Amino acid sequence: MLDRKLLRDDFDFVAEKLATRGVEREVLENYRELDAQRRELIAHTEEAKQTRNETTEKIAQLKRNKENADEQIKAMQEIGKEIKAMDDKLDAIQTDLNNIEFTLPNIPHEDVPVGEDEDDNVEIRRWGEISEFDFKALNHWDIAENLGILDFERGAKVAGARFVYYVGLGARLERAVYNFMLDTHGKNGYREMITPYMVNEKAMFGTGQFPKFKEDVFELEGDRNLTLIPTAEVPLTNYYADEILALDQLPVHFTAFSPSFRSEAGSAGRDTRGLIRMHQFHKVELVKLARPDESYAELESMTKDAEGILEALKIPYRTIILSTGDMGFSAAKTYDIEAWIPAQETYREISSCSNTEAFQARRAKIRYRNEYEKVEHVHTLNGSGLAVGRTVVAILENYQQADGSVKIPDVLVPYMGGITEITKENAMG
Repeated sequence: MLDRKLLRDDFDFVAEKLATRGVEREVLENYRELDAQRRELIAHTEEAKQTRNETTEKIAQLKRNKENADEQIKAMQEIGKEIKAMDDKLDAIQTDLNNIEFTLPNIPHEDVPVGEDEDDNVEIRRWGEISEFDFKALNHWDIAENLGILDFERGAKVAGARFVYYVGLGARLERAVYNFMLDTHGKNGYREMITPYMVNEKAMFGTGQFPKFKEDVFELEGDRNLTLIPTAEVPLTNYYADEILALDQLPVHFTAFSPSFRSEAGSAGRDTRGLIRMHQFHKVELVKLARPDESYAELESMTKDAEGILEALKIPYRTIILSTGDMGFSAAKTYDIEAWIPAQETYREISSCSNTEAFQARRAKIRYRNEYEKVEHVHTLNGSGLAVGRTVVAILENYQQADGSVKIPDVLVPYMGGITEITKENAMG
């Protein structure tokens, strides 16, 4: 959520910045007018309440003196009706304000390239040599199905499209990947967490998924208003919701492995085969809470931590900075890390690392007391460290061999119990 004071005091700056994210100036003009009406109405309401209090005291005094107070009682009743009408109008204005305010995206950082979509993203670095084979590279789903380690057909039978069974060494590989990630991020100073896999509406609002993106999640029916988490970012970021941290508690570094649940609304026809776009998948999440003056250094180190996983696995990747038109709703700046996928002959996203500045913290009321004892909002950051299924995709495709087997990256061999490759003979475990 944006700073209301900034919207009032630096309107043209906000309008110019949000225009790069598709927000029309008319929307902000409407917000400004409603905000002015709200503040004027609050002032009138406070005056009326003060008058009511004074009248109440006068009535009490008249009654103590056994004098007639009918005129004052009638006046107080009229004031009460006026206050009720103003309160009702104030509620209506606040609803209209919320409908705008809660759907305004974050202001992009000055380093973010202005653009309409992913075509305007800017590559900033590459790492690793692209895999070259002396045989035709297969897609990961063909590799996995030939080995029998992924079963999409039976996943669809019991749950529908975009669900899968991991089988034998396929399941072992997935487990090896996320255990390696957790161990590595632990060594990098992240505190490991196990979070709830369901959260309430307040938590979803806090990180910016609600109300704008309700169609992207799985909400549970019933009276508890719970949602399956789209990412561990939600419970991790909200861990300190409605709290004020001491200065020496910052920065906070969290990591968590969790399932993630996405409805993939609007993705019909995209990545219909394989593990790239699933309704249920695993992810190791990174979340940071930081002082405002340190948050961009924390973003750089978080991105390096995510890149470090791919470097350890020896999987080629590139890192790009997203344009204003491709950036997520809550983000002020985002780096995407994309792993090389040989069969598609392209890089595919495997992690996004974002600084949301105070946008989420303002919604979730996460604050800290600075060195001057002043309370202000922290900056929150989040990133994938990495998406586990997509990492499995990158391993299967980059480490495939001519006979259909898959070599295990050296750093994962201890996590695989010493197994160095997956073959048809050992795939069932």
